Amino acid sequence: MTVSNFARTARLLAVAMLAASCGAEPPPDSTAAAVTMADPRPEIYADFVLTADLSHLSDNQRDMIKVLIEASEIMDILYWRQAYGDDYEQWLATVGIDEARRFAELNYGPWDRLADEAPFIEGVAAKPLGANFYPPDMSKEEFDEVYLPGKNGLYSLIRRDDAGELVLVPYHVAYAAELKQAAGLLRKAAGLAEDQSFATYLKLRAAALISDDFQTSDLFWMDVKNNEIDVVIGPIETYEDRLFGYRAAYESYVLIKDTEWSDRLSRFAMFLPELQEGLPVPDEYKWETPGTDSDLNAYDVVYYAGHSNAGSKTIAINLPNDEQVQLEKGTRRLQLKNAMQAKFEKILEPIAGELIDESQRRHVTFNAFFGNTMFHEVAHGLGIKNTIDGRGTVREALLDVSSSMEEGKADVLGLYMVTELHKAGELGDVDIMDHYVTFMASIFRSIRFGASSAHGKANMVRFNFFKEHGAFVRDPEKGTYRVDAERMTLAMTELSRLLLTLQGDGDYAGATRLTETRGVIGTQLQADLDRLTSAGIPVDITFKQGVAELGLE
Repeated sequence: MTVSNFARTARLLAVAMLAASCGAEPPPDSTAAAVTMADPRPEIYADFVLTADLSHLSDNQRDMIKVLIEASEIMDILYWRQAYGDDYEQWLATVGIDEARRFAELNYGPWDRLADEAPFIEGVAAKPLGANFYPPDMSKEEFDEVYLPGKNGLYSLIRRDDAGELVLVPYHVAYAAELKQAAGLLRKAAGLAEDQSFATYLKLRAAALISDDFQTSDLFWMDVKNNEIDVVIGPIETYEDRLFGYRAAYESYVLIKDTEWSDRLSRFAMFLPELQEGLPVPDEYKWETPGTDSDLNAYDVVYYAGHSNAGSKTIAINLPNDEQVQLEKGTRRLQLKNAMQAKFEKILEPIAGELIDESQRRHVTFNAFFGNTMFHEVAHGLGIKNTIDGRGTVREALLDVSSSMEEGKADVLGLYMVTELHKAGELGDVDIMDHYVTFMASIFRSIRFGASSAHGKANMVRFNFFKEHGAFVRDPEKGTYRVDAERMTLAMTELSRLLLTLQGDGDYAGATRLTETRGVIGTQLQADLDRLTSAGIPVDITFKQGVAELGLE
């Protein structure tokens, strides 16, 4: 990319600022960066206007949505600080207003989240694995050796004191001013809420933001059932921490419930205990009983912020992540129907037209895509949350590979659930091939997110495992893929057994080995993915969103 001397100077200034906030030593000049460069490519995202039917809502409810969006915007600021650094606004000002600036906004920094975090601005160093959660000069060994109670917590930053020693800084201290403002907005929203349970939840969540104690609000949220408007807000997922997978990043979703679709989904959670018993592993790997209070509901999402808005967009949510809450109450599974429909129409159908065998393309359907996504989220409740030898939680044992193992488990056990419920006649008049072929097409869609994220690693492990077991075959002349239903079922069972065992054993070495050997994109697959790019098929979606798009100005 050719730049003027002024632009080059600005970008080198960005390197220096990046080093100060994220710990990368800036190279002497733009040719010295020892990292793979990418080009800004905002065109890989298809624009989608995020809206919903609000005609049935009262004036108070419509005002509440505006307040919740305002609180969400604060989560966006906090996520920028976690993902890039406290001086992100000054850095953005150096980027200019061209396609690089747009792409930086989509990625919350100068690294392409769908290209293994490759920098796309000249001279920028590799993204720190720990983002801005840890000191830039801290090694894993130093962290492991230091005595610092709570150092593996979800809601604190690791910093150095004046003596250079590692210390913990709780989120509610580091971000006190912003969190106080966000909490005030949640309390204001509570005053507008017409459902009193939801009002109470908002007050509890406000208290959680300024205390970092989220369990009480998580537990209460599990019993908030009748509200038409919902919000998921706070530090939630740990994917941004690629160093250890410990620290949660701020995000938010503002949601409008779709009661018609929710009614269709409500009965599936009751099958979890029976499905748990049938898992293809010895009893010690399925001794926990999943909560049956879990509920499944469909929503139109009207605002994404922070982590949820960075790079690829989430189309379903399974929360809370707290293992104790999951065992006691289960989880809530929120299907984001409008975002899901956008990805199906703009991405999945065109991919199927390019890579799925013509004889099986009719099996790629929105209902199967919706169902597979839903059962992925439900399947997070299967298996176990604690290692079988009492060494703590699976998340603690598997460290930085815990997220990819969990996502891989949910993917394959979601397909297992579909298969078992179909055998039992619980899915109605459905062709199981719809789910299998749509699942295959979805692998191609998800693989394009890159192999650096938890979801990306999980997708590649599954693709390569299924390939080795003959779950699909590729026509070398047409360059298309055809699913073998019988072999798909066998591969699904074997991979389920492997992932559940790795989790139950807390086998970090085994999980790492699986990821390193199978979590890679091969030459042939990359060539097929490149065909999708050449065909102009978007990789993901980005949103035009806010009060204006909702007609709330």
